[in-house]
Amino acid sequence: MKTLFTLAMAGALSFSALANADDDLRELSDVNSKFKKINVLLKEGVGDAKIAIIDMNGHKLHQRKVHVKNDDLMVPYNLDELPCGEYQVRISTDDEEVVYTVETKERPIPTEELPLMAYGKLLDDDTINLAVIGLTEPGVEVKVKTEKEGSVIFEEYIDQAEGFKKDFTFNGIDPKDIYLELTDALGRTRIIHF
Repeated sequence: MKTLFTLAMAGALSFSALANADDDLRELSDVNSKFKKINVLLKEGVGDAKIAIIDMNGHKLHQRKVHVKNDDLMVPYNLDELPCGEYQVRISTDDEEVVYTVETKERPIPTEELPLMAYGKLLDDDTINLAVIGLTEPGVEVKVKTEKEGSVIFEEYIDQAEGFKKDFTFNGIDPKDIYLELTDALGRTRIIHF
């Protein structure tokens, strides 16, 4: 009976030691992601470890061995070339292993910071071609103004999504005497001189 009790106690101690070992590695490591960048932090005391990046299908994308000496170690990963989604980061030592799940996503492009993309060119002595691209919201106000006074001689609101091309013909007006002033739905402006 004593032997059975001793075996049960030894088994319980070994299982609790394994559980504590896993907790120790989790306390000595951290993984975070921002957009498509993953940072793995290993704190002093980890020693020799393996870091593996695993995709959604269970395929190992990358593995490396590291040795954490006296200072914390930050290991960055750039997943820009991979699709967005969930990835696992497996950190293992000889005694323990932890798995973190992270999600990557695209960095949003703040459209307010992008300029209004518009181009104008002379087709002939009387015709101007206007091209506007990359609109996130439909609507561009086009004003044709004189170079000298800046007075408006023609005005049109074009309610087109994403972009458009349009020809403007001015009989008897030299294109060098006018310019285009564009304002989109986000308030971005662009002036085109000829």
